[in-house]
Amino acid sequence: MGIAQGIQTLQSLEDSHDEIRESEVRSYCRKFDATFATAEGTILKDVAGKRYIDFLSGASALNYGHNEPDMVSGLIDYMTAGGIIHGLDLKTEAKQRFIEAFKTKILAPRSLSYRLQFCGPTGTNAVEAALKLARKVTGRSQVVAFTGGFHGMTLGALAATANSHHRMQPFVQLSGVTRAFYDGYFGPDVDTAQMLDKLLSDPSSGFDKPAAIILETVQGEGGLNAASPEWLKSVADLARRHGALLIVDDIQAGCGRTGRFFSFEDAAIEPDLVVLSKSLSGLGLPMSLVLIRPDLDQWTPGEHNGTFRGNNAAFVTAAIAVEKYWSDDTLTRTVRRNARTIRTSLIQMARLIPGARLKGRGMFQGLDLRDGAIADAISRRCFDTGLIIETCGPHDEVLKILAPLTTPDAVLRQGLKTLEAAIVHVTRRLEARS
Repeated sequence: MGIAQGIQTLQSLEDSHDEIRESEVRSYCRKFDATFATAEGTILKDVAGKRYIDFLSGASALNYGHNEPDMVSGLIDYMTAGGIIHGLDLKTEAKQRFIEAFKTKILAPRSLSYRLQFCGPTGTNAVEAALKLARKVTGRSQVVAFTGGFHGMTLGALAATANSHHRMQPFVQLSGVTRAFYDGYFGPDVDTAQMLDKLLSDPSSGFDKPAAIILETVQGEGGLNAASPEWLKSVADLARRHGALLIVDDIQAGCGRTGRFFSFEDAAIEPDLVVLSKSLSGLGLPMSLVLIRPDLDQWTPGEHNGTFRGNNAAFVTAAIAVEKYWSDDTLTRTVRRNARTIRTSLIQMARLIPGARLKGRGMFQGLDLRDGAIADAISRRCFDTGLIIETCGPHDEVLKILAPLTTPDAVLRQGLKTLEAAIVHVTRRLEARS
């Protein structure tokens, strides 16, 4: 066989693998190496029929589970009736229904008067819009973001993101953001809100007066760091005193993940801007939104736009999600009950690994193992035994539970038992090697 023919044969063999067709940038499919075929609620099945409990939920884009029946049915009816799918920012029945549902079920009960800005389909675009508007309104350029924060992958949002892996320095030049310390960064005895206030009050600190302060109340990718209500109130107060807008990034922590619809409700604060995406559509369809305090809505027509800011299919399912799950407090009570179940199980699991500790709140909890290799081994063992769970944190050392909020109690407990069994399996193997 000649060299050319040998190379061609080798390429043919390589091309038989599907992954050769997809970019090296792929990530989740490397760890969870199965070809999935169907999904319902909290359960995924692969092409071989193997069943997996899903504690990933599309990185919290599926708070109501896979293929929620009422949303699927409503979307099918809408599409077969010839409903508008793509509409830029034209008025449509689907959009009006969502706006009305969001106003009456979400905003009015909370005495919130935000205006709704529909952005491009992803959360990072909504973050870009919020940062852009804050700079326009205040006439300032700098933004304060926090250690551990994750806000997206486009340049403005990426500048506010803390993780060096995503920031790709020094290849990508990022500017316009000053980094501050998140709650608990130096331990429980250091008030980082007070530190930030001091820096902003001191004309010689080197901190420029910011246009905005952007934060997550629970840092999902950062390792399930949960800010205390007191810290959040302090940051909201200092933002107001220093003339900065407070932006709460509720992309992963919102839509009920921590219990109430907004993650900041327990802190009794009212951000100037709120960013939503992920589970906003209810069915995993792309959709993002910026909530704007009315006096800050100083855009001129088309000043921030996007071809796909009118995803009417997402409006349809989002309206159903709001109407079905947020007309009363049933889901909130379910989340709180499930959160107690998760916490009780995690306390027991933490005893199995020296130094392990619980993190997060609501159904946004996890276990910090302080070792990324151990967390990865447990995650992989979980997958082998029918549970999908990811890791997060600076060194991927935190196992993050993101089960759908609607997960039945029996399924939730089964998933937690699978996780505990994986921890036992991995720790015993480590002990045998030592």
